[in-house]
Amino acid sequence: MLAPLPGGTLQLLSALLLYTSLSWIRLLIALALSMLVSLGVGIWAARSDRAGRIILPLTDIFQTLPILAFFPFAIYVIVTYVPSPLGVEAAVIFLMITSMIWNIIFGVYESMKAMPKELFEVSDVYGMSRWQRIRKVYVPAVMPKVVEQANLSWAIGLFYLVTSEIFAVGSTSYSVAGVGTVLAGLAIGGNFYAYAMGLGVFIAFVLATRYILFAWLERRFSMSKQFAPPAHAKRHLTMLGITHKVRLDREIRRLVREGRPSRRAPRRRALAARAPARAAAAPAAAAGRRGSRAYQWLLIAIAVLLAALYAAGAINGTTLGYEAQALDALVQTFARVWFAFIVVLAAAVPLSVYIIFFSRRLNSYITVFQILASIPATIVLPVIVLAVSGFAFSAEIVAFLVFFLSGIWYVIFSVIAEAKAIDPEVLEVKRVFGVRGLRAWKEVYIRVIVPGLITGAVTAVAAEWNASIVAEYFTSTGIGNGAVLSQVGIGIGKLLDTSLASGNLTLMVIALINLTAMILLINTFVWKRLYRRMSEIYS
Repeated sequence: MLAPLPGGTLQLLSALLLYTSLSWIRLLIALALSMLVSLGVGIWAARSDRAGRIILPLTDIFQTLPILAFFPFAIYVIVTYVPSPLGVEAAVIFLMITSMIWNIIFGVYESMKAMPKELFEVSDVYGMSRWQRIRKVYVPAVMPKVVEQANLSWAIGLFYLVTSEIFAVGSTSYSVAGVGTVLAGLAIGGNFYAYAMGLGVFIAFVLATRYILFAWLERRFSMSKQFAPPAHAKRHLTMLGITHKVRLDREIRRLVREGRPSRRAPRRRALAARAPARAAAAPAAAAGRRGSRAYQWLLIAIAVLLAALYAAGAINGTTLGYEAQALDALVQTFARVWFAFIVVLAAAVPLSVYIIFFSRRLNSYITVFQILASIPATIVLPVIVLAVSGFAFSAEIVAFLVFFLSGIWYVIFSVIAEAKAIDPEVLEVKRVFGVRGLRAWKEVYIRVIVPGLITGAVTAVAAEWNASIVAEYFTSTGIGNGAVLSQVGIGIGKLLDTSLASGNLTLMVIALINLTAMILLINTFVWKRLYRRMSEIYS
């Protein structure tokens, strides 16, 4: 438990700066290790088909598992065998890594697969060793994507800051001094003056990190610096998957100069809107095809495991009862996640369309959204709980708000990022040809935002499933009196949390198996088909 914070304003500010700095050091170490490991694993998966068939499905599963799934390993392996307090610190950093690393691995893999064959041929001609290829060819080629994904990983790490800094299995709990535990404790204790000051310090650190560290990384590892020689410009455009976009944009600019529509204008507008999606859709679709057989084997393995559990349940009624609990909880959380996602779409789509097509302050909106998105739901959750405590179905409202806040920023940022890749003159086609109303939504708006919308939807739903452990059961274990502040009646997030807290690892494992099976089914029959369909439409 943390020592009480000092009462004076300057002393309080100093303490908050200290605790925030400690959390930031852990986050930076976790991010650096995540980037380093991702480079090795992602390059290996891309250069070895056999390794890729194993690594990609496992990475896909791990990135959707709640952080609670890694608590037993953190305690029984790291804390047990590494002397305290170093072991606890190492466990906290490990838990942060489990929330950061997976999407960076996919980013490295996709960048490697998008590299032109000429780069590999050059390395062969010069007789480079494996280490020279990694250092001089592979790493420079993938670093822009690594930095892009590291930005997202940082936001995910912030979301799980509180959960990482306090973890427990059974009656044994561990915590470290950090801003996550401090802010949660201040909100729970009702010290809102200190809480507001801590939140201000937290936001200041977030902005400084984004505009100093990540801005420097983006400049240092920009694509133009990685592939600068003008003689290879066309080759590099091919690597980025946008050569076709240049041709289409040239055609659109001709139409704009003429200032008059033609019979082929709708088709050209559609092609222009579709162009940016090809680079986004192709790598994911290709990766999905390569890993489809591995996914099938994983599904078969899980089905066999569940069948074994049912067989054991025929002898042991307890196991069968656990399976029934897990299925019931999974159905309840499934309904909450997808209801929140529908609301996310209802809010994000019109807002994104307004910002892209009507607003002249795109960068200002992005800055405001980055500030809002930088405040993780886990930090403001105690305030949300107190704000809705007097309402009917308050626990469900809290769960919905956490799911909503966990998913909406992924959709908005993904849509805006894809739309920004379009030539501004392409977006002017709507105005030149006077396309309005429902026709504008059908022929322009939707076609422009769909690629980013699907990419954002995948990450948003995954984030909501991960957030279920916070949304459905929030307890202040390790902070204050350890009271349960909010909980739904039943849900997979609550079941995972309560079974872990009670030390019932059998129930937790069964719940995780069911959650994993459902994630694989959705990935195989929903997202992969959507990616494949989008690739066909925009090709």
